Amino acid sequence: MTHSAYILAAYLASAIVVGGLALWVIFDNRVQRRRLQQLEAEGVGRRSESAAERATGQGGASAQTERMMVGISKREPRRGGGKRLLAMLPVLAFFALAVLFYARLGAGDPSRIPSALINKPVPDFSLPLLEGVNSAVLDDEALGSGLHVVNVWASWCQPCRSEHPVLMELAKDERFQMAGLNYKDVAENARRFLGSLGNPYRRIGTDPKGRSSIDWGVYGVPETFIVKDGVIVYKFIGPLSETTVKSDFLPAIEKAISGQTE
Repeated sequence: MTHSAYILAAYLASAIVVGGLALWVIFDNRVQRRRLQQLEAEGVGRRSESAAERATGQGGASAQTERMMVGISKREPRRGGGKRLLAMLPVLAFFALAVLFYARLGAGDPSRIPSALINKPVPDFSLPLLEGVNSAVLDDEALGSGLHVVNVWASWCQPCRSEHPVLMELAKDERFQMAGLNYKDVAENARRFLGSLGNPYRRIGTDPKGRSSIDWGVYGVPETFIVKDGVIVYKFIGPLSETTVKSDFLPAIEKAISGQTE
């Protein structure tokens, strides 16, 4: 199963839970209304019978009827309590899933979230060029040989702006080629971004709808991949800094050059 399929499955599961919760609330509300109307009707009928019996002098029967009504009223909350418990089950299930997702997302350093694509070939893709910028085509064939650093970025992404000077320095390294995957951006804004901050990319591809980024397993921007001979060997989530480049990224480059894998 591809990463995009996992994402679609997660969205589908969430939609089922939320939809089931909504349907259950609507159904239970209608059941409770009907039950309340039924109890009110029975109460009115029994009070009418009691009044009639008192009027005819049947006090003993009236007292017995009233005792029956009291017994019913005492028993009813217990049944209602069970229904309320059942009604709460979807809510509890929803919150349990929310806590699970939050725990998984918040566990450890987010830049070290494992990717299912590590040590696997890059997905099949071919992206259009960023018009008005001098760069080569970015597709799976272009990454098929040699060492490449693929950076996912957007002009509207503030962390991308903060990491850009780091990318400009990385682009000076002759051991690999820099490629930029422009994510859900406006071409004019992307050109202005590179025009003001510099262009570290030899190859640029635009992904206006984010479909190729999903196939790459992108969680958000920025993200940076190391690709060797068409195989993804490393992924860094979040903006690169001088510190993380020295502690994480450059050692990963050295491993890729020496042939070591994650």
